[in-house]
Amino acid sequence: MTPETKAQTLLNRLPANVLAAECPSRQVLSHLSSRWGTLVMLALLTGTHRFSDLRRRIGGVSERMLAQTLQQLEADGFLLRIAHPVVPPHVEYSLTPLGQEAAEHIAALTHWIETALPRILGARQAA
Repeated sequence: MTPETKAQTLLNRLPANVLAAECPSRQVLSHLSSRWGTLVMLALLTGTHRFSDLRRRIGGVSERMLAQTLQQLEADGFLLRIAHPVVPPHVEYSLTPLGQEAAEHIAALTHWIETALPRILGARQAA
């Protein structure tokens, strides 16, 4: 089977056509595959975290981008946000069962990238 045939077979198995502009899965894919979305999901694989914990763990993310990413992932059903009625505010984020499932796939892809990184960097240098 050629790489093109294999790719087409994989795409044909998808229940929706993610390549179509109007496909609703595109928005979810963009939330999960964004730089910050991916890193938030990976950070939450280790358990429940407060906003400030996530900000410290995810180097380079601004408060605004983290808040926006958390809102998107919560709206998609991947995160559970619990606000405790205390002063100062205490908000915790954790993965829902759906989020856990998605995060495991993201972790597998991340593991593959890190394993293949020497080949990827070699390809960059060769280009």
